[in-house]
Amino acid sequence: MVSVDKVSVHFGSFELLNEVSFLINPRDRIGLVGKNGAGKSTLVKILAGKETATLGRISYPNHVTFGYLPQQMIFENGKTVFDEAERAFESVLKMKEEVENLTLQISERTDYESIGYIKLIDKLTELNHSIDIHGGANISANIEKTLLGLGFERSDFTRQTTEFSGGWRMRIELAKILLQSPDLLLLDEPTNHLDIESIQWLETFLSEYAGALVLISHDRQFLDTVTNRTIEISLSRINDYKVSYSKYVELRKERHEQQLAAYNNQQKMLAETEEFIERFRYKATKAVQVQSRIKQLEKIDRLEVEEMDNSSLSIKFPPAPRSGDIVYEAKNLNKAYGENLVLNDVDLVIERGEKVAFVGKNGTGKSTLVKVIMNETEYTGLSKIGYNVKIGYFAQNQAQMLDPNQTVFDTLDQVAVGEIRTKLRDILGAFLFGGEDIDKKVSVLSGGERARLALAKLLLEPYNLLVLDEPTNHLDMRSKEVLKNALLKFDGTLIVVSHDRYFLNGLTVRTLEFKNKELREHLGDIHDFLRRKKLDNLREIERQETDKNNSKSEKNSQSKLEYLDRKEWNKRIKRIERQIAESEENIERLENLIAQCEKELSQGKIVDNSFYESYEKYKSDLNKEMEVWEKAHEELENLNE
Repeated sequence: MVSVDKVSVHFGSFELLNEVSFLINPRDRIGLVGKNGAGKSTLVKILAGKETATLGRISYPNHVTFGYLPQQMIFENGKTVFDEAERAFESVLKMKEEVENLTLQISERTDYESIGYIKLIDKLTELNHSIDIHGGANISANIEKTLLGLGFERSDFTRQTTEFSGGWRMRIELAKILLQSPDLLLLDEPTNHLDIESIQWLETFLSEYAGALVLISHDRQFLDTVTNRTIEISLSRINDYKVSYSKYVELRKERHEQQLAAYNNQQKMLAETEEFIERFRYKATKAVQVQSRIKQLEKIDRLEVEEMDNSSLSIKFPPAPRSGDIVYEAKNLNKAYGENLVLNDVDLVIERGEKVAFVGKNGTGKSTLVKVIMNETEYTGLSKIGYNVKIGYFAQNQAQMLDPNQTVFDTLDQVAVGEIRTKLRDILGAFLFGGEDIDKKVSVLSGGERARLALAKLLLEPYNLLVLDEPTNHLDMRSKEVLKNALLKFDGTLIVVSHDRYFLNGLTVRTLEFKNKELREHLGDIHDFLRRKKLDNLREIERQETDKNNSKSEKNSQSKLEYLDRKEWNKRIKRIERQIAESEENIERLENLIAQCEKELSQGKIVDNSFYESYEKYKSDLNKEMEVWEKAHEELENLNE
């Protein structure tokens, strides 16, 4: 469908892309990946015709249409949300006007056998067919469905676009592109301003989309769900994998190991050849051989291997100072902006060591509660920080609070103490600051760079409560992994607001859903929450159906829901029972080991330090396993109530 033929992009002597070639076929789902600055956005802009390649060409068939969503846009004002979305159908609306004119002309003519009359009929038939193809019969319904899917309320449809933030206006632009149904969608970070529900809706839409897709995203789960082909930009060239992102990661690791082995072999051969040349350069008897080796070196295509930095694996937060058992408490908490009530009579307790996710649609009060916790906004009711709680806070505007006169390195260096000082360059590298970047002044950094630096700074001080509001917005996948791994090892309390399901998965043990000005508690991580949410959605669908059907169908629907709930309940029961059985086996094994150690001690056997270390470890492990067993039993009892 689209051919990219030997496309190169040069900026002076710097080569961003070098003879890149690939085909985009109908129904392709391509994830475009690579390090920040590798050229992903540039390549998409060239595909969209917004930028020109230095060399090479891109060939489109005449009939191919495409829609392009950039990361940054210039918005037009003066329209309502619905009217702006309707601009996606401008060509269809023009065709409808033409149909009305043709219909009027035909109604006024009586020369039914003339060539002119037949041409008008043919033109009218052709236009009506084209309108049907482009969804002209259901314009309002399609607009409504798409806007609701992207998180808008019906009451938003008549509001002016200027009343919305940049993120919401980006959603309107995305809606327009999706409504146009182009043959090729070019989307650069489309999930940046979407909440989880809207991301899931977009996943479903794109999975069913009839056209082709080229997508840039740092949302790993979104890529896995939507794409089936991954094109990696590395060292100015591309590597094309006919698999989704997670499979690509595995294949890339294997490929890198092969490349590294080939590179090392070539380096060894080059060193041996150069040594031979230097050794015999001035010996007449070896002149022919020396010249042969020199020519051999000139013909060799030198291999390159992209660095894969794994130093970040050891990065972790400093040990958390001990706080009180209750880290945060809210009672009868209310928050309103003027007449707009955001939080209504909220009660919440967060205990020491808990990792809690705040989720829900944009505008439901997640960031507002974070501001209440941080005492950054007025409220009524009780909001109380616990004893000896030291908060590390990352707000969406936290990056603006960095000292603009400090360098990147000094920003970390001035707060780092102890062993972590030896890892400052590793930490900065993990958050995409390498080489000369660490000597830049904060004042010249972009908003995204400042956000990454503010997150890196959090790794240096001993907090026991971390409050993170959308921490992954400006991070690539590697930086997200660094942050997530550090948070998994963090021994304090965590409150995190995020729409990134892969980031939240396995990180939190409790999910608080913000909905209808209230908080709904769900035990488990984000995937447990989404599974229950799916059941709730099924329940709502069934409720709507029973309103239309007779009592018999209502009974059948209820039976289906009861079956789904029972199936989910049985799964959880079995999982907990397995956990209890495993814990009991571990407890028995550890008790036997402790008994054996105590027997040896009672017999007066000579033991060394390693014996006592093992003995103490067995006792410590037993205490931990008993806690696991008790919690599992408590959860089982709650489910059986």
